[in-house]
Amino acid sequence: MNENSLIVTHSVLVEEEIQFTLIELSRACQVDSEQLMALVDEGVLVPRGTHAMEWRFEGGALRRARSALRLMQDLELNTAAAALVLDLLDQIDALRSRLRRSALADAPF
Repeated sequence: MNENSLIVTHSVLVEEEIQFTLIELSRACQVDSEQLMALVDEGVLVPRGTHAMEWRFEGGALRRARSALRLMQDLELNTAAAALVLDLLDQIDALRSRLRRSALADAPF
């Protein structure tokens, strides 16, 4: 890498207790609300409330929505495929967690 290169990253720390409306989440993700509604339809996002204008999303929904949108853009996946990939990644995380717990239980002290 060139010594004069500068890498700038942008990140936002969101607490899990924070709740977003559909409009707030769409602004945070920089997408229109229809794209987020499609993610809700596929089960990627699970809001509280019965109607879109009443929906509330927990703080973790921001990370999940951004991940799905990035998969859709970078890998040119449709909404259903992005949902499948996220489900598989969740399963991998759960299995890794089980392996860590198992390894800790079997470790001699």
